[in-house]
Amino acid sequence: MHFDDGVLPAEYYKYIGKKIIFITIALICLVLLFVIGISVGAVQIPFIDVVKSLAGMTVSKRFDIIIFNIRLPQVLTAIVAGAGLAVSGAVMQSVLRNPLGSPFTLGISHAAAFGAAFSVMILGSGTMASSISDAVAISNPYLTTFSAFIFSMIAALIILAVSKLRQGSPEVMILTGVALGSLFTAGTMLLQFFADDVQLAAMVFWTFGDVARTGWSEIFFLSFVTLFSMGFFFMNAWNYNAADAGDETAKGVGVKIERTRLLGMIIASFVTSVIISFVGIIGFVGLVAPHMVRRIIGDDHRFLLPGTIISGSLLLLASDIVARLILSPHILPVSVLTSFLGAPVFIYLIIRGKRR
Repeated sequence: MHFDDGVLPAEYYKYIGKKIIFITIALICLVLLFVIGISVGAVQIPFIDVVKSLAGMTVSKRFDIIIFNIRLPQVLTAIVAGAGLAVSGAVMQSVLRNPLGSPFTLGISHAAAFGAAFSVMILGSGTMASSISDAVAISNPYLTTFSAFIFSMIAALIILAVSKLRQGSPEVMILTGVALGSLFTAGTMLLQFFADDVQLAAMVFWTFGDVARTGWSEIFFLSFVTLFSMGFFFMNAWNYNAADAGDETAKGVGVKIERTRLLGMIIASFVTSVIISFVGIIGFVGLVAPHMVRRIIGDDHRFLLPGTIISGSLLLLASDIVARLILSPHILPVSVLTSFLGAPVFIYLIIRGKRR
């Protein structure tokens, strides 16, 4: 069979071009939303003043304090956490071949939250105290993160064990995740039962996802872990494409599917546990963002991963901005909005799967 030399490249460039255009537009929207996120709040800062301040020009000492001490850390945390949770969800959906896979729906978020709470209250890695500026102070965030990682890995390994069973359908895996989420939530409630009033109030608030509780040191650590995971996922983009075609097909093209699945789940669980240990439970970002991107640019992980990263950041940052404004001057926890958004999408995916 003969093909005209110009046909295949032209079609390929058209195929690639649509994906690049989407990613570029999403990136531009993220930059605009980044500035808007710094601008809006209890104190409104003019858009142009935000740009000047970020460029190093002093507009107002008061504005500079608000921007660099409050707004900028919060916005950057939303971007980093949204990117990490979203890319983890995309990888979990790929390696498990399960469209409902995500750190939240598979119970990994709840496991990490229990691990962090266990570390704070039992291992003494931090102090639980209410204050005007924050509801939880972590004196040893690395021990807290390690504890969250251990418990999240327990949940991840159980999911992997279920996925290895030939009878393990996506529905069974999701039900396993729901059961794990219930189990670790019960464990968290048990810790709350034995806490005093101050500890109980602080722990309940901590479980609400809040991107405003991090400082610059936490942001640098979160960014390092998230960038490391992104690099690993990008290096394995071809392996994830092969995994989507099935285990036998992946093995046929030389992919070590068991190793790819195990490492993918370990890294995704690790970045999830790190994020949750600092910002609390933020649900459904890892479920919604990958599906939004898949419907637009398809399943090719070379483009799905960067598109999901940007979309996850957009989703969480937009939710944080709305949470700040919807009940102003009161601030709504961002996890409330992401759950309101994610629950209908979760139900839709279940219904669509049932019809098929």
